[in-house]
Amino acid sequence: MSADFTSIHNFHERAVFEAVEKRAARFAHLSTPELLADVACVALNRLPPRYIRHEVDFAFYLTEKERAANAKLVDDAVQFAFEFVQARKAMKART
Repeated sequence: MSADFTSIHNFHERAVFEAVEKRAARFAHLSTPELLADVACVALNRLPPRYIRHEVDFAFYLTEKERAANAKLVDDAVQFAFEFVQARKAMKART
């Protein structure tokens, strides 16, 4: 018997991807697919993992306060990630 793990994903992925796309215009020099993927990875690595199968199941158990806290965590992680990737790109350009 083999298990089907294809429905498992990190709860924060969608929110991070949306936040990266939304904020990308402010960081136009980082708006290549590769750099935006790097930004998303950095942001996701700063967030606590929350693996789920169905988003609605997890969201159902969150209070409004927890939803707001998650949104703030995602926003802060994405901002940090853009700044981090920007700094790394600048350092690489100097070498």
